Amino acid sequence: MILGIDHVGLRLADPAAAHDAFVALGMGRTDSGSAEAFGVNCEFWGFSGEAPFVELVAPAVPDSAVSGPLEREGPGLYHIAFTVDDLDIETRRLRTNGFSPVRVTPCAGARKGMTVTFLYLRQPVGLLIELVHYADPSH
Repeated sequence: MILGIDHVGLRLADPAAAHDAFVALGMGRTDSGSAEAFGVNCEFWGFSGEAPFVELVAPAVPDSAVSGPLEREGPGLYHIAFTVDDLDIETRRLRTNGFSPVRVTPCAGARKGMTVTFLYLRQPVGLLIELVHYADPSH
């Protein structure tokens, strides 16, 4: 079951360039980490440490998952992430509703205890979504 929105991911080349804007919005950096499978560094920003968050996603290596989109489209919306109670069940359910998996196997996300998988919905909006499962449900 989808439990709610975990975060909205924004791709950008330099997260530090966005810090002042998020502080002006009253947000604080709540967490950071790397998602090695995707070659990215991530910062999570939010209010009072509760979801939904804004995730700033930047390349950690030249051929990262965001390098191509940054070159083609520049900085901007990257994905919307939903917290789920079971990655396999939700992935199968969404596949039967027109979503295409980006990776076959879920992998570690940028936060401790976070496992993720990405799916793409070409029509009607060209939307990349991330399904997020936390080992600790109270996260």
